[in-house]
Amino acid sequence: MSSTSFSTPPWNVNRLPGADGRVFMVTGGNAGIGYFVAEQLSVTGATVVLGSRNPARAEGALASIRARVPGSRVRAVRLDLADLSSLETVVESLETERLDAVVHNAGVALDDPPRQETGDGHELMFGTNHLGHFALTRWLMPLLSAAPAGRVVTMGSFAAKSERLDLDDLQSQKDYKAKRTYGRSKLAQMYFSVELDRRLRAAGSTVESVVVHPGGALDSLTPSRPPVHVRTASARLRAAPAALLVQGKHAGAWPAVRAVLDPAVRGGQLWGPRVFGLRGEPRNEPVWDHLADLSVAARLWDASCDLTGTDLGAVSG
Repeated sequence: MSSTSFSTPPWNVNRLPGADGRVFMVTGGNAGIGYFVAEQLSVTGATVVLGSRNPARAEGALASIRARVPGSRVRAVRLDLADLSSLETVVESLETERLDAVVHNAGVALDDPPRQETGDGHELMFGTNHLGHFALTRWLMPLLSAAPAGRVVTMGSFAAKSERLDLDDLQSQKDYKAKRTYGRSKLAQMYFSVELDRRLRAAGSTVESVVVHPGGALDSLTPSRPPVHVRTASARLRAAPAALLVQGKHAGAWPAVRAVLDPAVRGGQLWGPRVFGLRGEPRNEPVWDHLADLSVAARLWDASCDLTGTDLGAVSG
């Protein structure tokens, strides 16, 4: 391993390794950080599939990527993580025999009450951000296992670092606060990623699961990508002081892109920005103490299986 590290050039976010022939999927690839993950991966020559519930926005994102990356192999599939019964059909719509990586990025963030639910009766943020990706993984696993070294890359959030799960109120039925519920939904995703890799290793699988977070990523520090995102000159000026501490969403994509492409990244690791976990190039950071709690991870896993009706024993077994 040491000889490999000496022969491998340092990671360069602006000079990514080629990935011709590989297939990557990015959920929520039509906007925000997910868009930049898709744009950056498209530079490698891989086929990049954007999962989006909004066809019009997906087309806008595809047009933007094709304009910036001539010859890019990008397409979109309809994906609604809030509708669990629809997720099995996503595998067919991918029209591929293998999937080298999926980036679980899509998410819902509500700033204010009232509490909302999915059509399946789950709290909207927990149901979409966590349960949707949990169930989707079940259906994608045969394609991931067909790749030489499949990866599940889960986009967590720095907001989850200060949160703790209430295992007796996972869906915030007793006590709902929008921002806290969002942070907990992202924390649940991160627990899932770590526990998934533990189970994959125990099963001897070739698939690995990596958790990442973007640090502090602001729209006002994000370069324009019309029609996906347009940054005004005034917004750029107002945000200039914040650039000392945080970054734009293009940089927030870097940990996920590295987790997809870098063979040195290992399952079970946590990757985030280098500077205080808020900005800068991606680095491997210690797994947060509460994420290492195996009992919480196991209880969340079992509850997620029950809530989704998904047998993830098929994933790890």
